[in-house]
Amino acid sequence: MKKFNGSIVVGLLLSSFALAGGDIAPVEPAVVVPAPVVDDSGFYLGVAYGFGHTDEDYVDTLDDGVDVFRTVGTGEVDYNAIMAQAGYKFNKYIALEGRYWWSLGHNDWEWSENYYVNGLPDIPASASGSDADGDELRAWGIYVKPMYPVTEQFDIYALLGYGNVELSYNAGEWLDENDFQWGIGASYEFTENLSIFVDYVRLLDEGGSSITEDELGIATSTWDDTVYTINVGLTYKF
Repeated sequence: MKKFNGSIVVGLLLSSFALAGGDIAPVEPAVVVPAPVVDDSGFYLGVAYGFGHTDEDYVDTLDDGVDVFRTVGTGEVDYNAIMAQAGYKFNKYIALEGRYWWSLGHNDWEWSENYYVNGLPDIPASASGSDADGDELRAWGIYVKPMYPVTEQFDIYALLGYGNVELSYNAGEWLDENDFQWGIGASYEFTENLSIFVDYVRLLDEGGSSITEDELGIATSTWDDTVYTINVGLTYKF
């Protein structure tokens, strides 16, 4: 009797496993869909308002063989300028960019000077004022532009390059210098193609000197100029 009951139990178990196995669907391997690759490269153009500023320290000396006349002065100019940019973005980390600035209208030159004869204060000893004829700015630069994407829309970047600055006034050109240029900035992309940016660019930080000789004597001039711009603008990426 025990053998009969055992065979019945075994038969029921086997039939249960067979029925259960018939209901199990074959397991299919999971399909991994790769994330779409975003191509962030391309050409871009931009335009910006640039607030420009120039600081200059200078010393002019005239030695006529009897007396030495010396003028020690400082000056500064604020500019309203337009900046145009064009560049190529290789990927989200690096771009190559060119820029050009030109000032709008005349910009007042504020200055102050101290006068000396043979090392002693002259009469009048000092003066200051504003040149209503103003001053003009022209500048350009070519930059390597390393970038860091903080978020998908927000980037911070640097500008490292080389360029030229020309400063002139109604009487003619008074500065034309090439120099290393650098800058820092940030941009925010609010559509797929359009971004707003703000940055600071140091266009010139350089000194120089000159010596001339004529019937009045030997004239020596030394100067130290700093020029920078703060820019706010829009960029369109193609």
